[in-house]
Amino acid sequence: MAHAHPHPSPRVDRATDRRRLGIVLGLTCAYMVAEVVGGLWTGSLALLADAGHMLTDTGSLLLALGALWMSGLPPTTRHTWALARVEILAALVNGLFLWVVVVWLVWEAIERFGDPTDVLAGPMIGIAAGGLVVNGIALLVLRARSDEYEGRSLNLHGAWLHVAGDLLGSLGALGAGAVIWATGWTGADLVATLAIGALIVVSSWRLVREAVHVLLEGAPSDLDVSALIRGVLEVEGVDGVHDLHVWTITSGYSALSMHVTCAHGEPREMLLARVNRILRDRFGIEHTTIQIEPRIPPECDLPMTRPVQRIE
Repeated sequence: MAHAHPHPSPRVDRATDRRRLGIVLGLTCAYMVAEVVGGLWTGSLALLADAGHMLTDTGSLLLALGALWMSGLPPTTRHTWALARVEILAALVNGLFLWVVVVWLVWEAIERFGDPTDVLAGPMIGIAAGGLVVNGIALLVLRARSDEYEGRSLNLHGAWLHVAGDLLGSLGALGAGAVIWATGWTGADLVATLAIGALIVVSSWRLVREAVHVLLEGAPSDLDVSALIRGVLEVEGVDGVHDLHVWTITSGYSALSMHVTCAHGEPREMLLARVNRILRDRFGIEHTTIQIEPRIPPECDLPMTRPVQRIE
């Protein structure tokens, strides 16, 4: 049995990331409260819906901050993977809670279609415009880090995407306010509410699906397992692969275990190095546990020995 366990060493400036995320979290929380108050004051359900979407951003930013903090915690004898999957559990709870928010928004919108409520278009436009400004600042704060480390800092890039979606929500509320101000048609507020709710469902559905996939030990969504098997079988000296398992520990951190059979007399150390090299360079997997087994000639195979399964 051989192990290759070089835990990924993030090249990002974690202190800077925490500071930027903290700034954006403060801006988002403050304006979320402002939109709740403004929605209740103006009677705009679209503003309340946008505040609900900003709640999703708050959750994603907290997850990103928590992930940065968790990544620095050492493993223990009870938690040998440390607490990396707390991020995944929090994402699942956050996504399910968002569905409850959407159900409430849809229910309120249906009730208001039958009994329209007056909406103060002027204040609604002002509050939504303020949301655009706040979300624009948040995007500028996160953009440099997301662009610079895209593909490495998945949490930060995900937070950027959430804030970008919230900016669209503010734009929807602003558009609804403009329509009401120009035409007096309060139904625009309800249409914007349903559109923002749909945006929340789309983003939270992906969040829940990915969290459940990780908790069920599914293969990383960006990994072609068949291509990985073919790549390993192409390595010089590899005769077969079986008992392959590849899964995600937490966002951006994959692990693999498998048995590799080799021809009789093949140096195991060299074979292991070649296999680990292709796993790292071609598929980005650095945490591996690989058992090298010699191929048993048919005449020496015992009745109780399970034959090696070659995976094609």
